Amino acid sequence: MKYKDLKKKPWFKFMSNKYVLVLTVFIIWMLFLDSNSWLVHRELNQEIDKIEANKLYYENEIQKDKRILKELDDSIEIERFARETYFMKRSNEDIYIIEYEDSLNTDKDE
Repeated sequence: MKYKDLKKKPWFKFMSNKYVLVLTVFIIWMLFLDSNSWLVHRELNQEIDKIEANKLYYENEIQKDKRILKELDDSIEIERFARETYFMKRSNEDIYIIEYEDSLNTDKDE
């Protein structure tokens, strides 16, 4: 195809317009090559989404801990918590920890 034939095509006239060329270069620059490009913004937005999810998780954990602390205002609840979590006992008691076979960590390669 000759250059003269190509010049007659309507899409070539449109694409060879200097404004279209400058706009195309500008769009490519802004989307991919600039330090504040669309790709960088997309990565930053994904990071923001992850951080917001972490924030929501930790806010829920804080609310859960506040409920537990509110329950532990009572001395009976403090004693129950200490017994269940830290296996504490009174001086005249014995504690037996029962572990079932399915709850033990055993090697199956034996």
